[in-house]
Amino acid sequence: MPSATYRLFARAMKERKHILCLYDDYIREVCPIILGHSDGEEKALVFQFAGASSRPLPPAGQWRCFYLDRVEDIHLRDGPWHSGPNHRRPQTCVKVVDFDVNPTSPYIPLGGFPRRLPRPVKPRTR
Repeated sequence: MPSATYRLFARAMKERKHILCLYDDYIREVCPIILGHSDGEEKALVFQFAGASSRPLPPAGQWRCFYLDRVEDIHLRDGPWHSGPNHRRPQTCVKVVDFDVNPTSPYIPLGGFPRRLPRPVKPRTR
């Protein structure tokens, strides 16, 4: 059964919400792009666009690989979606991809329910 953290990451992906969290004792602001498992551990490839890190964060943001058991104090929030530039090489963070928000991704998600997450439809206002 997926952890509560995994479920929050999946929800953030489905609803295109930012995640504000602690990871390795640093406050991070990220958008999760790929969610799944590697060697039995829940992992996510995220794009960090704000916050802190042990290494300086470039002004345009940077791709990061998160072990979900090290993520704490998670909050979802609204804001513009950040996905960063295209990769020049295949990602190695997540071996078994369950969810992927990139519609042009070469990865084939393997999870048991809708995996390639479409862009959310905005409700019509009258």
